[in-house]
Amino acid sequence: QVQLVESGGGLVQAGGSLRLSCAASGQTFSDYGVGWFRQAPGMEREFVAFISGRAIFTRYVDSVKGRFTISRDNAKATVYLQMNSLKSDDTAVYYCAAATRISVASLTRGGEYDYWGQGTQVTVSS
Repeated sequence: QVQLVESGGGLVQAGGSLRLSCAASGQTFSDYGVGWFRQAPGMEREFVAFISGRAIFTRYVDSVKGRFTISRDNAKATVYLQMNSLKSDDTAVYYCAAATRISVASLTRGGEYDYWGQGTQVTVSS
């Protein structure tokens, strides 16, 4: 079992930055790939970014490339999402999720993840 807790959300003006954290407890954290997803009101959940267990591989949705950076510190059992140049379209609840076994072809699909956090709200004002 892995427990995930997100933090770092808040209200920021367009163009600003936030850093989200996803703190894990439970099993060996480096065994898990971690994804960030987001869901805006009335919208479907959307994949944002992924990082493999030892941070060798990352992937981003096109809309955040060049603005968001995913990283992890396995010693602290924490994954980060640095979000720069925020836009109003980035407003959503952000969730982190962990998976023990996930393929490159399926890492954008939320159903492939085993554990989820409770989410943290990000609001970008224009």
